[in-house]
Amino acid sequence: MNWDRVRAGAVGVLGRGLVGSYFPFIRCEREGTENFLRFRRQGTPVIFVFWHGQLLSLVHYHRNEGIVVLVSEHQDGEYIAQVIHRHGFETARGSSTRGGVRGLKGILRAAKEGRDLAFTPDGPRGPRHEFRWGALVAAQLTGLPLIPIGLGADRAWHLGSWDRFMIPKPFSRLRIRYGPPRFVARDATESDLKGIAQDIREELRAFTLELDPAEASIREELDDNR
Repeated sequence: MNWDRVRAGAVGVLGRGLVGSYFPFIRCEREGTENFLRFRRQGTPVIFVFWHGQLLSLVHYHRNEGIVVLVSEHQDGEYIAQVIHRHGFETARGSSTRGGVRGLKGILRAAKEGRDLAFTPDGPRGPRHEFRWGALVAAQLTGLPLIPIGLGADRAWHLGSWDRFMIPKPFSRLRIRYGPPRFVARDATESDLKGIAQDIREELRAFTLELDPAEASIREELDDNR
């Protein structure tokens, strides 16, 4: 018996129950939903990009939408995959550190099938809030729009993990903000990609600083430890 798979499956079942029973106690406000809903009305998939530490809330509020998420092949990626599968997501397995080409192929297949895609550009192991290019390459090859997402709660726990994984506290106010779409030209150069990555990185960081009151102190702590 593969005990790693058994444990991952158990985490998935437990996570589904906990998330489903927990988030009804959170007050959620969404801003800028038109930035992605207009593409859905046209039948055009989008590519969501957001920081790894903000995954939990988005798993709940985008559940059962059939979004395909790029998830690492590491064991912690298997735990994430099991939880999000039970929330109606699908996965393409691979990352910048393992199985990257395989993961990209899975993402491109999903895009051809008309599925929305999701990337955490600072995953799976950080550095925190650094924007890797996987989502940009997918946008360049597919022509699909990138939709940055930022979020924060007025009261939340931030775990001691590398991504400072965020869990809104019960009865807190959670705000999710969807930025305007960005496109990557098919003939974009390396310099172009660097510029787009920097722009989206700064936008996501600005969202997080505005929406998450704890973010400024977390940023100071991380800077002090470098």
